[in-house]
Amino acid sequence: MKKKFGWSLEQRKAWYGVLFASPLLFGMILLFILPLIQSFRYSLSDINLVPEGFQIDYRGFGHYTDLFVKNPEFNRKLADSVIDMVVNVPIIIIFSLFAAVLLNQKFAGRALARAIFFLPVILAASAVANLDISSFVGSSVLGTSDGGTDGSSSLLQSFELKKMMIDSGLAPFLVQYITGAVDRIYEIISSSGVQILIFLAGLQSISPSLYEASKLEGATGYEIFWKVTFPMVTPLILTNTVYSIIDSFNTNKLNQLISQTAFQTFNFGASAAMAWIYFAVVAIVLGISVGLISRKVFYYV
Repeated sequence: MKKKFGWSLEQRKAWYGVLFASPLLFGMILLFILPLIQSFRYSLSDINLVPEGFQIDYRGFGHYTDLFVKNPEFNRKLADSVIDMVVNVPIIIIFSLFAAVLLNQKFAGRALARAIFFLPVILAASAVANLDISSFVGSSVLGTSDGGTDGSSSLLQSFELKKMMIDSGLAPFLVQYITGAVDRIYEIISSSGVQILIFLAGLQSISPSLYEASKLEGATGYEIFWKVTFPMVTPLILTNTVYSIIDSFNTNKLNQLISQTAFQTFNFGASAAMAWIYFAVVAIVLGISVGLISRKVFYYV
């Protein structure tokens, strides 16, 4: 292969890629790697405010030991965050794929339906989430009654769904999981906007010839979904799973505890240790999830 200035075409393309990504790499080192190292240093130290600024006293892994031994609130909120992620992420992925398949169908008013569905999520999700909804519809509608233990008295909850599923023979664990998803339907919908957009883009990129060939072979709609549509969107399932896991960890009470520890009690060392434990847990969960899902991902070439 002809070379220019001693470089092959592949080498020049590789260096063009490095040059293109160099601003991102520089920003990552400056804005992420260095603060990450600094925060780990803070997690191993006691930081005390003094008239000259602050003083750093090395303590070792004392903050980490105290968090697991002497701070039950951190352990409880960390466990709650992981449990909420395990419960909510599969529901969000299933709901997002289901909604994207519906919105991808051809029907009258499809553009209006997409606009109605996405505008609250994209433009005002954070604002809507911070509103006190009970002030609009009344606490008697959204809240549970006094003495109600399973929340079945709420008008927006699962009503007789639990009883119907138990009578049909479903396992109690599965019944509790489904009814819990119904009770949290507002949270599920408000957390699914980006995932639906990603799934919808993927569905629109599937070649119509695949569906035409399947119909000529006599495949039913059910078979087409599981044999054509679902394999083609498995890469997006992986993408949305990673996004949903990070998003679920990004919006919970543990983040509030870390912020309060740093800026209200001014215990910056303990706050940095909390953040590092949190970071390690997120990395482990992401690693396990990506490792399991990647085995089933189908890439159409």
